[in-house]
Amino acid sequence: MDIRTKTEAALQTAVSLLEPWAETAVYPEENRLDVVVERDALVTAVAILADKQWGYLAAITGLDHPTPPEGEPLLEALYHFCEGAAVLTLRVAVPRHDAVVPTICPQIPAATIYERELCEMFGVTVSGTPNPDLLYLPDDWQRDTYPLRKDYQT
Repeated sequence: MDIRTKTEAALQTAVSLLEPWAETAVYPEENRLDVVVERDALVTAVAILADKQWGYLAAITGLDHPTPPEGEPLLEALYHFCEGAAVLTLRVAVPRHDAVVPTICPQIPAATIYERELCEMFGVTVSGTPNPDLLYLPDDWQRDTYPLRKDYQT
């Protein structure tokens, strides 16, 4: 089986596994799948991927949408999983005034480092994370100032 066929098969498996919890699923590129899940479904979606041994968690990143076309300002937590050349991103949108997602550390203990970064840089609280200490910023950093938000000013 060539790499393209393996990648397509991996992404199709991911779609099948996540279908019950997916709000939407789109292919932004040939080897990528973005699945939008509600924050209440995040832990279950990650548990399914971990249980079925679909790839590994490569990173958790954030996105700031301060002026969306409609609705209120949002933050997104993006959970990137890789299986060979296939990249699956679970996208969880949360309002800025309630920027909280649950920890996935019980399913993937190594996620703690990414969860700390998400909280520190974007202000997304990760409820239940085992270590909420600062990772990059100095201890005296102003706690309500998030350097990767678009409204951050130096």
